[in-house]
Amino acid sequence: MSQESTHGIGGELMSEEGPDGLITRAFLRGTGLSALSVRQRPVIGIANTWSELNPCNGGLRELAQHVKRGITAAGGLALEFPTISLAEAFTRPSSMYLRNLLAMDTEEMITASPIDGVVLLGGCDKTLPAQLMGAASAGKPALALAAGPRPLSTWEGRPMAVENLWPLIDQRRTGHLSDSDWSRLEGCLSGGVGTCNVMGTAVTMAVVAEVLGMALPGTALLPAGSAQRAAAAEHTGRAIVARARAHITPAAVMTPGAFDNAFRAVCAVGGSTNAVIHLQAIAGRLGLRLALAHLQKLSDSTPLLADVKPSGRRFLHDFEVDGGVPALMGRLREIADMTAVSGDDRSWDETATDPASIAGCLSTLTHPVGQARSLVMLRGSLAPDGALLKQSAADPGLCRHVGRAVVFDGVDDLRARIDHPDLEVDATSVLVLRGTGPIGGPGMPEVGHLPIPRKLLEQGVTDMVRISDARMSGTATGTVVLHVTPEAAAGGPLALVRDGDLIELDTARTTLDLLVDAAELERRCLEGVPNHQRPQRNDSTEHSAAPRARGYARLFAEHVTQADRGCDFDFLQAVR
Repeated sequence: MSQESTHGIGGELMSEEGPDGLITRAFLRGTGLSALSVRQRPVIGIANTWSELNPCNGGLRELAQHVKRGITAAGGLALEFPTISLAEAFTRPSSMYLRNLLAMDTEEMITASPIDGVVLLGGCDKTLPAQLMGAASAGKPALALAAGPRPLSTWEGRPMAVENLWPLIDQRRTGHLSDSDWSRLEGCLSGGVGTCNVMGTAVTMAVVAEVLGMALPGTALLPAGSAQRAAAAEHTGRAIVARARAHITPAAVMTPGAFDNAFRAVCAVGGSTNAVIHLQAIAGRLGLRLALAHLQKLSDSTPLLADVKPSGRRFLHDFEVDGGVPALMGRLREIADMTAVSGDDRSWDETATDPASIAGCLSTLTHPVGQARSLVMLRGSLAPDGALLKQSAADPGLCRHVGRAVVFDGVDDLRARIDHPDLEVDATSVLVLRGTGPIGGPGMPEVGHLPIPRKLLEQGVTDMVRISDARMSGTATGTVVLHVTPEAAAGGPLALVRDGDLIELDTARTTLDLLVDAAELERRCLEGVPNHQRPQRNDSTEHSAAPRARGYARLFAEHVTQADRGCDFDFLQAVR
């Protein structure tokens, strides 16, 4: 290679004069590339999660062409390769179940391929976090570029984001949405390719990637399919060549300070609860651990600054008009680690901007949209290792609450009974869903946003305390306690809850407690829990008639960690 190119694995193989180098170069030259291209340019891979089974990522095939243009203009050689793609609405039992598989796919492709750096093209909820996990483990220079949010659709003459779907589903359940309206909703819910157009998980993770220094500043909110995103793709191509030449690795960028900044950003925009799990997983790939007590301190000192749905009133384009993530970092300047590296390889102190406040979406630390503690890390006798509540989307009147449990064992049980007229429930009850965690789900499906029972909806009840070991969509709202750890299937206290038990939630004290005598809980432990609440074990003879898990299902069941460790595989986490 020439002196200006990198000296990574790709460069070494491309310039190697033995049989391996010759064969590699020969096959590339067979595609029409010149000797100069295959010998003297930094080789940049483009990991593309485009798929017709993933409409959120539907624009990535075209976006890759703009990335290639930037790589070529900067003197690099662009080589695109596919990985698996995960779409929340298309993947069963959940996209989270396959997130670690995509992370492994990404890591192995980066590691095994003769490349000096990589651009990660992702979009739908689990693709970007999986790619960041894989890139962190692979250790080669990397930059991400998200698909971008899709256009707003309209409903009844008003702009409609995906968060509006949940109340419409409730209207359908109570008979207030006709068959024709239901059919019409199907045709207008999605306005085009791209990710959900509120601060759901996909856009939250695009913000996270940008704040972590793993995406160019100002790219998170650009609309899918827009000229601005195409230009950002070209800039990303140029930037990854520079990062590869400087050999700036993910570990050098994603420092403890960067993770603190990313979590503060999630709090400041009222971002998805799923981001906490993904941040834990990404940090774990670098040998870092984000302690819940530390995260709570960050949340306690970070107010809600972005008045954006679902926690606020405005749309993503308003946030973009006010300067996007660089402006958000400008607002966080007094409490953030501004020495952390941004995606353009300068410090955030240099990259952050002063918000224009044209749209009035971004507020200040002294006059925020909402108070601090957007996210509350809960602990207590029901969640010894933690649980999570998005307080910015909860009913303030329910944040200190004691109620009697109404327990559902899995999604099928929930669907069968939630709307039954004889369900013993009232507005003060606490709905509990268990058997839906990493092992029990499997893969923590987004079912934690339990629906309000139909008979209570008809009485005008719009929110209740709901608790589960599952996740929920970043577009959902309500007083929903998620990620209860340990999960029921791993032997957590959630498995011992019975109908009528008193449960206490107190966000001020960050506690979640099962108000049942210890002796009674011990007696329940001795009685055992239902078989479906137990984790599957491949070495057990207890259920010899049951089929043994195989393939990825077996790998997942035996090695997935709990939510407080990011639900990653234990053997993929780095040890410091």
